[in-house]
Amino acid sequence: MRRVITGESANGRSAIVIDAPPSGEIGAPGLGGLYEIWEELIVGKFHKQQVLDSGALEPVLSPGPNQVKVRWFVIEPPPAGVAAEAMKAAARERFAQFGAEHELRDQDRHPAMHQTETLDIICLISGDASLILDDGETRLKPGQIVIQRGTSHAWTAHGGPALFLAVLIDRKV
Repeated sequence: MRRVITGESANGRSAIVIDAPPSGEIGAPGLGGLYEIWEELIVGKFHKQQVLDSGALEPVLSPGPNQVKVRWFVIEPPPAGVAAEAMKAAARERFAQFGAEHELRDQDRHPAMHQTETLDIICLISGDASLILDDGETRLKPGQIVIQRGTSHAWTAHGGPALFLAVLIDRKV
C-alpha cells in the first residue's frame, strides 16, 4: 500500500511531501485491519507547506472532532467452524484495539455490527463483499461506492479478503 501526499515547497510550488506506506495499521493477513492514510481538520485553511505526516500512527475507528480521516480497510471472510460467541468476543477485542468497543451494536445480526456519528464514503477496491444493515444487506462489486450516513452496519467478505478505501467525516454535533 502506497500513499502519495502533496503540498507546497517553501517557495509555494506544488510538491510531493510524503511518499510512503500507511502511517499506522492494526491487523494482519487473515485477520483484516485498518491502514491509515491521512487525517485533516475540515475547518480553516490547508497547511500546504506541512511536511509532517498527518496519518494516524495508531488507528482509531472514527475521526476526531471536525476532522476527516482517509484509510484503507480489509475485511476477511469469517473463519469456518468458529462459534458465534467466539466471533463476538474477537470483534469486541478488535474494536477495543481501535477505541471503538462502545460503537458495537446488535452482535447477533453480525459480530462487528457498529454505528458511528460519521459520514462515510466507502469504495470496494477489490474482492467480493456485502454491506449488512439492520434491515437487509447488499452485495458489492469492485468500484461500487457506499455512502454510509451514521447508521448501524457491518461488512462481510466472500471467498477472500475485500479491500476498501474509506473517507470518514466527523458529524458529531
